[in-house]
Amino acid sequence: MFQPSQNDVRRFFCAAYGKQRQGLLLDAMELIAARWIAEHAEYHAELADEAAALAAVYTVEQGRSNPFLHLSMHLSIEEQCAIDQPTGIRQAVGLLAARRGSLHESHHEVMECLGEMIWASQRSGLPPDGMAYIEAVRRRATRQP
Repeated sequence: MFQPSQNDVRRFFCAAYGKQRQGLLLDAMELIAARWIAEHAEYHAELADEAAALAAVYTVEQGRSNPFLHLSMHLSIEEQCAIDQPTGIRQAVGLLAARRGSLHESHHEVMECLGEMIWASQRSGLPPDGMAYIEAVRRRATRQP
């Protein structure tokens, strides 16, 4: 299993953004990252300065969101949907995206469900509950925004 370091992740997103801006050829994963980066103009300045990105610290107390965590979650959700793992996530995200009229906005809601699943797993010491995760996404798909 590939386990990139924090700096590896930051370098990847900064490089994808830089290559996109320069019109250079992107590999498959960079193309996906670039699409999500384009949706988040608020992160462009941070992605443009790799040295600062590598040194940055993101804490809740600062009130800053971590652009690398956020973009990584977009990639994770996209990959989950691509391989439908956990089984049913592709349909659940598709339903939510159709209901919200936006894949981007649905991803943000799915991120909350994913975060809750990870938090529950860490708290209980049990493996992540994929079915609870999918059910949480489905519940969001069936309620009003």
